Amino acid sequence: MKVQIESGWAEVLKEEFDKEYFIKIVDFLKLEKSKGKVIFPPGSLIFNAFDLSPWEATRVVILGQDPYHGNGEAMGLCFSVPKSIKIPPSLKNIYKEIQSDLGFPIPEHGDLSSWATQGVLMLNASLTVEKDQANSHKNIGWHQFTDQVIQKLSSQKSYLVFLLWGNYARSKKVLIDETKHLILESPHPSPLAGGGFFNQKHFSKTNQYLKEHGKIPVNWKI
Repeated sequence: MKVQIESGWAEVLKEEFDKEYFIKIVDFLKLEKSKGKVIFPPGSLIFNAFDLSPWEATRVVILGQDPYHGNGEAMGLCFSVPKSIKIPPSLKNIYKEIQSDLGFPIPEHGDLSSWATQGVLMLNASLTVEKDQANSHKNIGWHQFTDQVIQKLSSQKSYLVFLLWGNYARSKKVLIDETKHLILESPHPSPLAGGGFFNQKHFSKTNQYLKEHGKIPVNWKI
């Protein structure tokens, strides 16, 4: 199956696109749209995380669970929203931690594209969602696909940083070779998670690891 995705990722994932489960994902989305269902993000942004962070450039992975399901919010990058959208609570806490860790000011918008273009793969486990129905596409096959993405990154690359925030993201730790990569874990940045996300200094730790292994650190300033 021909999928519009960055060429490096297209090569790495080409076998996945021809598997039955992936064809079923595509058929499901087409059927839902034919019924008048509204699906987020727009089709052109489903693989935005991959398009902005090419395979060759990816050096950090942030794992999310599900796209935002409100109008105009989802943009194919976990935790990120377009500049016109109010900053979500979890992202506000991410910004607070960056300010505490690195001293950067709190941004006035929630568009994290500048991280993605530096090789931060901002990957949701599900790449689509039905409008106003959180986690509604968790069982349509996306998790099989994104698990393969994580495994291929782990097996084919070295010295990546995986940021696993919250129990769901941490459950993906089993897919990652800890002898080759740095895994940083914490509670979820959501205000509902009790504040354990703070003071982990994941952003400075990421950059320290990258520099130690000859890689360019990420400019986390938005």
